[in-house]
Amino acid sequence: MEEMEEELKCPVCGSFYREPIILPCSHNLCQACARNILVQTPDSESPQSRRASGSAVSDYDYLDLDKMSLYSEADSGYGSYGGFASAPTTPCQKSPNGVRVFPPAAPPPPAALAPPPPPPRNACLTCPQCHRSLVLDERGLRGFPRNRLLEGVIDRYQQGRAAALRCQLCEKAPKEAAVMCEQCDVFYCEPCRLRCHPPRGPLAKHRLVPPAQGRVSRRLSPRKISTCTDHELENHSMYCVQCKSPVCYQCLEEGKHSSHEVKALGAMWKLHKSQLSQALNGLSDRAKEAKEFLVQLRNMVQQIQENSVEFEACLVAQCDALIDALNRRKAQLLSRVNKEHEHKLKVVRDQISHCTVKLRQTTGLMEYCLEVIKENDPSGFLQISDALIRRVHLTEDQWGKGTLTPRMTTDFDLNLDNGPLLQSIHQLDFVQMKVSSPVPAPPILQLEECCTHNNSATLSWKQPPLSTVQVEGYILELDDGNGGQFREVYVGKETMCTVDGLHFNSTYSARVKAFNKTGVSPYSKTLVLQTSEGCNFETQGTPYSQLVDIKKMVAVAWFSFDPASAHADIIFSNDNLTVTCNSYDDRVVLGKTGFSKGLHYWELSIDRYDNHPDPAFGVARIDVLKDAMLGKDDKAWAMYVDNNRSWFMHNNSHTNRTEGGITKGATVGVLLDLTRRTLTFSINEDQQGPVAFENLEGLFFPAVSLNRNVQVTLHTGLPVPEFYASRSAMQ
Repeated sequence: MEEMEEELKCPVCGSFYREPIILPCSHNLCQACARNILVQTPDSESPQSRRASGSAVSDYDYLDLDKMSLYSEADSGYGSYGGFASAPTTPCQKSPNGVRVFPPAAPPPPAALAPPPPPPRNACLTCPQCHRSLVLDERGLRGFPRNRLLEGVIDRYQQGRAAALRCQLCEKAPKEAAVMCEQCDVFYCEPCRLRCHPPRGPLAKHRLVPPAQGRVSRRLSPRKISTCTDHELENHSMYCVQCKSPVCYQCLEEGKHSSHEVKALGAMWKLHKSQLSQALNGLSDRAKEAKEFLVQLRNMVQQIQENSVEFEACLVAQCDALIDALNRRKAQLLSRVNKEHEHKLKVVRDQISHCTVKLRQTTGLMEYCLEVIKENDPSGFLQISDALIRRVHLTEDQWGKGTLTPRMTTDFDLNLDNGPLLQSIHQLDFVQMKVSSPVPAPPILQLEECCTHNNSATLSWKQPPLSTVQVEGYILELDDGNGGQFREVYVGKETMCTVDGLHFNSTYSARVKAFNKTGVSPYSKTLVLQTSEGCNFETQGTPYSQLVDIKKMVAVAWFSFDPASAHADIIFSNDNLTVTCNSYDDRVVLGKTGFSKGLHYWELSIDRYDNHPDPAFGVARIDVLKDAMLGKDDKAWAMYVDNNRSWFMHNNSHTNRTEGGITKGATVGVLLDLTRRTLTFSINEDQQGPVAFENLEGLFFPAVSLNRNVQVTLHTGLPVPEFYASRSAMQ
């Protein structure tokens, strides 16, 4: 019942309706409130003058009056008609229901029981709920019917809300009612019933019911019969279909309803009750849905709070994990710095100790020689002078060759590259989940743009022309060249890719697929590619003048170092053509290209060479040891070299010591002739030692082992050096 209260209150005064009238727009107003908000219109704008001028005027649509209204969309209130002399000039007020209304005009001089003044001539009334302007006729507010049904509902509501279940005969504080007498229509508490309504005599036949039942009986009491507004002595007996209002018999005889269609009041009452009941059924369903929706919203509030707590905890855990990982990495980096610090101190201290001992020996030799020079015996001096002179020269030579150069610098060659990490931290953000889209269609390989060159293959593809599905990237797969399993060689957004490091004279199958957040597309059609043949040449017995230029017969290959198979301590730069190491131990890095046929030559330039290390150069299997010098196991064939000499090494066997070493700026050449199955080395374009290894067979990858004191750069696609071409021509 409490939820109905707003329906029973006037939109102007905010109180329960008193003598409510029904406006043509079906809204209600207190009769006193309607009188207070009346506005007088000019004579020239009266309905009669408008009808005289021939313009069509409706009680529901006075456009000119609406244009002159000061109603504001900003505050949803009502203002006076500013151009009218009779308009109220006092500020408007706001009713408890939020509607702006005019205050009542100043009261006239007191007059005892003076009747209310008649409404102004040509008065206008604006509905405070639908904002329609209504012009009153000569009857004024009496032309609007009184809503007696609403009055009855308000009476019952107020009776039910008031202390109707209290005793009506208690003089001071009413006690709670115990019974109600249907004949007396009075609520009694128990003491008052015994005192005023004894169960004997004439009152013994009265029916006493519980208070709640008595309240229902009151509500079901016979309704009051409403009377006609135009003929106050006549009761409503019919219903005008056109005017949609009850009328009396006299209205049908002489009033404006005489030519209208009318129906029996009871029949229309039942019909409209049935229609209202049906409409209420639909509204009841909507109200039920609204209640369920409110329950859902309240559950959502609870779920949002729980999800927020869970998400915050997850976010904190993720950030803590990042911080822990950063702290662990910090500890590792500090450990490397400490190791570098200890190593530098050890090297310097060892050099100090070594120089101290040698200086003490040199000083002793010098003092001894000075004492010998002081001797005056020529024969005795000559007996030892040659030996002393050799010792002095030998000692002097020992102080040369970098002995007086520090073996270690004071600077720490460590530079923490934290820029990408800081950028990633700044870009750390949430990923907005999007509505999933369909899986992409399979890409189409563009055959006219696919080709091979030497041991590399270029492939190009595109999406189907009519495809509208968003693609986030592509996956290119190749087999091993022998019809084996496919493996991924490229993942990215580009639609063209060149794959280097393939085997010469081999047949590869390629395919590509697209992907997005929803999934992966089917594969494209498979494309078969043939790489170039390796150079297989024989020059025995061929005159030099008729010898084909061997430089043009080499199977030229371009490749770089392979980060994927290298040791973790290897540092790459210059598009993976330059490598060094962050460890003092030897680490191995391989080239991307493997060779099984042909003649291949590449060079490595020495960019940095400190403290006389022993880098190694050569070839290796793919599964060679990566944490030891090249040649320590049986998977590598190499030449390791220092600043004075070189050795060949395979399976930890050292052979063919050769004088001549490397310095900064030197060039080491590696020539792999798989036709003759030999491996040869050169330094600065001169062959270093004999043919290093023979009877080589299988798949070989270019390989280098080095530590942090060495940096080398790879040069590929080179012709065969002169010494090998000349030697081949003379064989």
